[in-house]
Amino acid sequence: MPIGLILRSTGSRYLVRGEGGEHHVCVAKGSLRIKGWKSTNPVAVGDRVEYEPQVDDDHIGAILELQDRTNYVVRRSVNLSHHKHVLAANLDQMLLMVTVARPRTSFGFIDRMLVTAEAYQVPAVIVVNKIDDLDEEEQEELLDLVDTYQEAGYRVLMTAALKGKGVQEVIALLAGKVTLVAGHSGVGKSTLINAIDPDLELWTEEISESSEKGQHTTTNAEMYELKLNGDHEKPTFIIDTPGIKGFGLVDMRVEEIGDQFPEMFARKGDCRFNDCLHKDEPGCAVLKGVEEGEIAASRYNSYLDMLKGVDEDGPYRLDR
Repeated sequence: MPIGLILRSTGSRYLVRGEGGEHHVCVAKGSLRIKGWKSTNPVAVGDRVEYEPQVDDDHIGAILELQDRTNYVVRRSVNLSHHKHVLAANLDQMLLMVTVARPRTSFGFIDRMLVTAEAYQVPAVIVVNKIDDLDEEEQEELLDLVDTYQEAGYRVLMTAALKGKGVQEVIALLAGKVTLVAGHSGVGKSTLINAIDPDLELWTEEISESSEKGQHTTTNAEMYELKLNGDHEKPTFIIDTPGIKGFGLVDMRVEEIGDQFPEMFARKGDCRFNDCLHKDEPGCAVLKGVEEGEIAASRYNSYLDMLKGVDEDGPYRLDR
C-alpha cells in the first residue's frame, strides 16, 4: 500500500498527499486509534498513513493504517478536559508567532508553548511579528522579550509580515522542512504564510479595535506545500493552525516541568538535592541563577505558575 501525508482533517474526511504530490480525499477505514491514547483526533495533520488511493469523485480513498509518529505537539482538548488534541505530528520545528501588542502575547503563554515543544522534542523558534507598529514603551518591551528568550537559548526572529520585513530569514529557516506555525489569533500567522507564498491566498482579518484581539480565520490545522524559489531536495511544508487562546499542559508530572526550561535544566545538576523542585530548597542552583539575573524572573514565575496549576487542577490547566 502507498504511504501518504495528511494535509487536512475535516470531520470524517481527510486530504492525503501521495508520494508523487497528488491529492486524495479519504475516509478512515476501521479503528485507527493509538493504544493508550485519549485523543479527540486519532489522525492528525502531518501523520503518515497507509491508504487506498481515490479513484474519482464517486470513489474516494481509504486510510488503512497510521504510521508511528516521530513527534507531535499536543494540547488539552477544548471540549473534553481529559482528552488531548494533537495539533500536528512529525514536525521538524515549530514557529511560535508572538506580538508585543495588538494583540499582546504574555510570557506565560509563550512559556507554556515552549515547554510543550521541549517535552515532545519539537525544536522551537520564536517569531516576533508586527515590530513596525510599536510605540516607545512597546519597543522596550520588545527588547526585553528578545533578550529573555535569546538568553534562555532560543532563536528569535523579528518580522513585519504585512510589509515583507524579515520574511526572507523565515523562508531560509523553512526550506525542506515541515513547520508548525502557532500563536494567538491576530499575531499574523496567515499573513506571514501569504508573504512567503502569495499563491496560497489564506484568509486574514483585521484586529478588533475594541478588544485589540485577533479574530479566528483559520478553523482547522492545515498543511500547505510551499513554492519557494531555488532548488530544494525535499519539499517544504507549513502548517497553519487556529489561533490558540489558552494552552494547557498535558501528561506532565510536577518533577518534569523544570527539565523543559533549558536554562534551568542546565543548572539542575548543581542543586544540593537530586529531587529539587527549585521552589525554596536550600542549595538550589536555579534559585541562585534567578537571584543573580542569569535566569529571567518572568521565566521562573511561569515555572511556578505551572507547578501551581498541576498541584491544583491535575495535569490539565488553561493559561488565563
